[in-house]
Amino acid sequence: MIIEARPPLLRRLPAGVWVGAFWTLVIVFRVFTRDDELRCLFEYDGNIESMPLLVTAVVTTLVTSLLVRLPLAAIAVALAGFLFTLGMTRVPETAVAQFLIADAVVGHTAATRSRAVSLCAAAMPVALAAGMLAWGLRNGYPANPMAFGALAGTVLIAWLIGNTVHQGRAHTEALRGRATEQAVTAERLRIARELHDMVAHNIGIIAIQAGMGSRVMDTQPAETRNALNAIEATSRETLAGLRRMLGALRAGEPESAPLEVSPGLAELDRLVERSAGAGVRVALTRGGEPRALPADVDLAAFRIVQEAVTNVVKHSGTRDCRVTVDYRPHELAVAVVDLGAGPAAAGPGTGYGIAGMRERVALLQGEFSAGPRPDGGFLVAARLPIPVEVGP
Repeated sequence: MIIEARPPLLRRLPAGVWVGAFWTLVIVFRVFTRDDELRCLFEYDGNIESMPLLVTAVVTTLVTSLLVRLPLAAIAVALAGFLFTLGMTRVPETAVAQFLIADAVVGHTAATRSRAVSLCAAAMPVALAAGMLAWGLRNGYPANPMAFGALAGTVLIAWLIGNTVHQGRAHTEALRGRATEQAVTAERLRIARELHDMVAHNIGIIAIQAGMGSRVMDTQPAETRNALNAIEATSRETLAGLRRMLGALRAGEPESAPLEVSPGLAELDRLVERSAGAGVRVALTRGGEPRALPADVDLAAFRIVQEAVTNVVKHSGTRDCRVTVDYRPHELAVAVVDLGAGPAAAGPGTGYGIAGMRERVALLQGEFSAGPRPDGGFLVAARLPIPVEVGP
């Protein structure tokens, strides 16, 4: 059972409570500090023209309380305050302030709600301004069309600002979703590539050992036993690798830590031994001064050698190949050469070995080549750049 911690009490209070508390303090302060010059703005003596502060306090408190859940009701409250304060001829600014409060709610609604709700919100003050203008013209009341047009213009500006914020937020969310989708796709491709390289190599070794064991089962029991031991060891290694991959997929759970570290060039000796057990002799040559490599470069170099040796085992028809790993000052050069026919280029139905190696190198901004050699055989070569900070 997951129990979420409740936020502090002050954060749980609605915004309307804070606004009401603010106006209460203002009014109480005004009561204890009489000021004749501002009396018409803050005192109530039975005349509607002497209560703009009280109206503004009530309207803003109600609007803030209704803004999140009922934005249209909040606009209605602000417009009611506007109509109520129109008769305050001594303080005409109060009516304008109420209309601007309605504009602010329109902008907030356009920024946070759907297009239909925001258009309804904008239509309310515009319709009120248009209705008041029509009523004034019909009844001979001195109404200034420019003034009401200016009020409608403030509504349009508020809606445009809010709608721009809404579109910007939607665009940001779309970009974030697209980036997440691309990251998920890249991770799936990486896992598929890792599974292909690991399983294809080990299953190829198992198949060759099983075939050899079946051929010498009756005549050479010791060789059969060796083949079965090699099959057992390789299959256990494959199973451990699959568990590690599944553990990586469940990395968000505490108990799913990878069972082993990702392989690197330090595993080349074991790769040579497994290949020898499958009947392929691998001559491994290391050049330069071996040193620590970035994890992605180390893994990519190992997978390239592993895939190339797997192709030798499965396709080349030869029993000898040469692997060269050259540690250069700013790059790592890897080459696998055999004297057989070499694998076919990746295409429909022919697998993705060479394509996968080429993709690995491209992701590291390196250079890759694979193809028949002029004097026979097949060559796989890659050059992987090494960041300067990882040097000796």
